[in-house]
Parts: sequence; structure tokens; C-alpha cells
Amino acid sequence: MAQTASAGRRRSELKRLNLADGLIVGFLALFSLLILYPFYNTILISVTPQVTYIREPFMLFPKELTGVSFRYVFENKAIWTGMWVTVRVTVLGTLYNILLTVMMAYALNHDYPGKKFFVGAILFTMYFGGGLIPMYILIGDLGMMNTLSSMILPTGINISYLMVMRKYFRNIPEELEESAKIDGANDILIMFRIILPLALPMVVTFVIYYGVERWNEWYQGMLYIKSASRMPLQLILRNIVANSNTILASESMQEAGILPFADGIKMAAVIVTMLPVMILYPFMQKYFVSGLTAGAVKG
Repeated sequence: MAQTASAGRRRSELKRLNLADGLIVGFLALFSLLILYPFYNTILISVTPQVTYIREPFMLFPKELTGVSFRYVFENKAIWTGMWVTVRVTVLGTLYNILLTVMMAYALNHDYPGKKFFVGAILFTMYFGGGLIPMYILIGDLGMMNTLSSMILPTGINISYLMVMRKYFRNIPEELEESAKIDGANDILIMFRIILPLALPMVVTFVIYYGVERWNEWYQGMLYIKSASRMPLQLILRNIVANSNTILASESMQEAGILPFADGIKMAAVIVTMLPVMILYPFMQKYFVSGLTAGAVKG
């Protein structure tokens, strides 16, 4: 009886769907297709021979597959060098960012002389900066030109993330901190042993944000890095895209009579660079969603 009643309710709900609901569903389906197809087309171009792509640039199912573009990418030593540089920049830079953000957010929730001045100075930097030329001169004077530190140290804290985390910390009960101080804990111990475990979803959310920003870093590398061995992966990808018309096959590919396909190589490089983030994201999605929910409620 219960199953019959639930089936009847579902049929009645389907009957109540009107024209407006159908239009909304159709619009959302079309919008999803517009979002997903470019990504799907990127995969198709990376595994499709040049002749097939020229004949049918907007295909749904490729008639012929090839791994030439990925072979070129994986045989390009610059890709692996850039990936190693980007991994180091991402790991060190994310730890650097999140540590500074957490400590600053925790400090701004306490009362001390000059607090309003520091908060105002921090917010001022959110809207106004020194400019590109002074920053370039500063990096040169500090001796960080053509070093990995030029891509890590200049960007310490995202002010928007800082303010959200500060509001999140503000909603943690003060009694927890007071009881810890009674037991003899100092501020550093309280922050790492009490505050951070309670704020783990929010912290992991901003770790993802900072990590993606670091992984996609190319602008600082373009400005300050001159050696090819220190260029980040995204800058190498940008150079590949910019010089796609002058791509040359490797010696092994030339011996095999394989000619590189410029658009296929570009799309293969795009997939290689975004694949690590796509693999890592599902494992952190639980914290990401809970952190966004907590930020929406408490922020």
C-alpha cells in the first residue's frame, strides 16, 4: 500500500509540471550542454588526427583516435620541468598562504592597541596597490629575480579569504579559548590545537582556492622568470599555445614519420595541466562543500 501511495504521489507531481517547468528544465539542459561540450571537444581534439579534425571540427563521436598529441606533450622535457616547478610552487605557496591567512584571521579576532588601524590598512590593500613597476623594482632589489621565491612570497594573503575566515573564527565559542588559557595554553597552541580542528572545513576550502591559484600561476613567472628551467607549467603551456604554428616534432616522432598537430597538442597540454586538479578535487569535495555551507551560514 505504501509503495502504491508513493507511486501515486509521483504521478500526481508529474502531472502538475506545467509549461514553465518544462522551459526551465530545457534551459538548464541547454546551459549544461554549453558548459560541458567545450571540455568534451577539448578531449576530442587531443585524441583526433588532424585530417579528421579538419573534415569535422564539431564532432560528437570521433571516427579515428590517435595519441600523437599526447606523445608530443610527454616527450617535451619542458612540460615535465614546468610541472615540477609548478608542484613546488603550489605546495610551498599554498602552505605559505594558508598559514599567513589563518594566523592573521586569528589575530584580528583579538583586542589589542591599534587593531582598527591594522584592519583598515589591510582593507586598504584590497582596493589599492603599489603598481607593477614598483613591484618589479622591489623584486629585483630583494634579489628574487629569476627565482621560485618571486612566484611565492609576493602574494601572501588574499584579503577576501582573510575576512571570511575571520568571521568564521569569530563564531567559535570564546569559552573554548578561555578554558584552554586557564589550563595554561598559549595563543599558538590554542590556534593549532583548538581553532584549526574546529575550522577544518573552512581551512580546506581555502587550501583548495589557494592551491588552484598557485597551480594556474603564470603571470608572476612571465614577469620575473627568465630561465626556461624555472618556468611554471602554465607559462610553458602559454608559450606552446602562442607558438603553436611553429611546433616541431621530436626526433623519435620525425623518425616515425609523425607530424605534430598544433591544435591537438594545445588541447593535450591543457588536459595534462588540469588533470592533477581534477583528480585531487573529489577527495577534498566533502570539506569543500561543508566549508562553503559553513561560510554561508556563519559568514
